[in-house]
Amino acid sequence: MKAAAFDYVKPRSLDQVLSLLQEHGDDARLLAGGQTLMATLNMRLSEPRLVIDITGIEALRGIRVQGNVLRIGALATHTEIEHSPLVAQHAPLLKAAAPHIAHRAIRNSGTWGGSIAYADPAAEWPTCLLALGGTVIAQGPNGERRIAADGFFQGLYATALEPDEVLVASEIPLAGADHWFAFQELARRHGDYAIVGMAATASRQGGVLRKVRVVLLGVDATPLRAAAAESVLEGQAPDAGRIAQAVQALRDSIDPLPDLTNSPETKRHLAGVLLQRLFTGATA
Repeated sequence: MKAAAFDYVKPRSLDQVLSLLQEHGDDARLLAGGQTLMATLNMRLSEPRLVIDITGIEALRGIRVQGNVLRIGALATHTEIEHSPLVAQHAPLLKAAAPHIAHRAIRNSGTWGGSIAYADPAAEWPTCLLALGGTVIAQGPNGERRIAADGFFQGLYATALEPDEVLVASEIPLAGADHWFAFQELARRHGDYAIVGMAATASRQGGVLRKVRVVLLGVDATPLRAAAAESVLEGQAPDAGRIAQAVQALRDSIDPLPDLTNSPETKRHLAGVLLQRLFTGATA
């Protein structure tokens, strides 16, 4: 299929983008990396009258340390994040997750902001942002707004962004010396959407894990925090018995959505497998 006819504009400033969004409303779509938008246009799942290309706005680029956070611009590509020394030092979970994202051609073009704003529940970046306790920075006609990742993902492909707002960056707390992280996903082939994935972070203090965050991808309409498993692991040394309790708590507390080839029961089982893999040896 071919995309329906649309107008195209490439603004040079964020103010221009915001003005166009106010003028055209739901008839406009933003183009960043285009790895999702171009597919939906060609399949006519999206038929905007105007495509706003934001790739010329330099203010949306870059990865830098700003105070006690790592700021990742919306137009940072997956590859830039994968190879950034700042990411490796201050948010190593992202470096670990990056190779799981599709294939190199897509990682070269796809963007951080596009992935977060699209909010695919099977995508790696939304899951990692939630696991890291990050914050989304949105810019709208009334100025800048900060939205905690815990409240940003609201439903299937739905976020807390207002229609006239642009996701300009995200901020992630800098990893300390006691930072522990793990990421893994299960897919039929490398580059396929994951059947189930998991990102986990904690503060590791003398063999005990604190501030535990466990987030699942591919099981619900949004990235899903495994609160029951977190409670079992919080303030504990994850020995075999404790991990087994956490696995059971996880499986009892989730109701995975099926996909074309995997039942809820399969996903529930695999989520437990990932939890056991990630936390075995977490205090070593």
